[in-house]
Amino acid sequence: MTEEHYYTKNPTIEHDEKTWSFPMFQHNLTFTTDSGVFSRQTVDFGTRTMLESFNRDHLPAGKILDLGAGYGPVAISLAKILPDRQFDAVEINERAAALIQKNAAKNQVMSQIKVIQSDQYENVTDQYAAILTNPPVRAGKEVVNGMLTHAIEHLVIGGTLTVVLQKKQGAPSAKKLMENVFGNVQTIAKNKGYYILESIRNQ
Repeated sequence: MTEEHYYTKNPTIEHDEKTWSFPMFQHNLTFTTDSGVFSRQTVDFGTRTMLESFNRDHLPAGKILDLGAGYGPVAISLAKILPDRQFDAVEINERAAALIQKNAAKNQVMSQIKVIQSDQYENVTDQYAAILTNPPVRAGKEVVNGMLTHAIEHLVIGGTLTVVLQKKQGAPSAKKLMENVFGNVQTIAKNKGYYILESIRNQ
């Protein structure tokens, strides 16, 4: 069994592309996925719960960051219903980053989505109205905590960080960390052990 997992810059596992459809926000989206990327069979339950809970109607002006974007379901789903927003989809995995481009084109949102290959915020220079992440738990606590801790530096005033984590994968400790960093945190949804946490940059 290989030690390689999806939080890998250049997966070496053999390619095995699959294309399938998924309904999200009244749109029937089409995704191509591949071996070596996260949740390649379907849009995972945690991501779906985060998307459905995300408060997209009261955001400040600005772009939205999909951090650890995988093959692009978060940025692409939101781009379909927020046609006036621009999105940065950040992903360390070269294979996943290429799939975001392909899937953005398939779903006619290529003009709204810029793909940035980056380990966490390494190549991210902008500030955003919102950051959403389903963090790569298998990459370890240091990576997950880095994504949460440094989000505040990349949010405009009034911008939000929205995170999905399972209780058993550290949601309670992540909630404490977000409270310490932002001075606020809310559990905006709970479903089947998944917690959707949100913090706002107030100053």
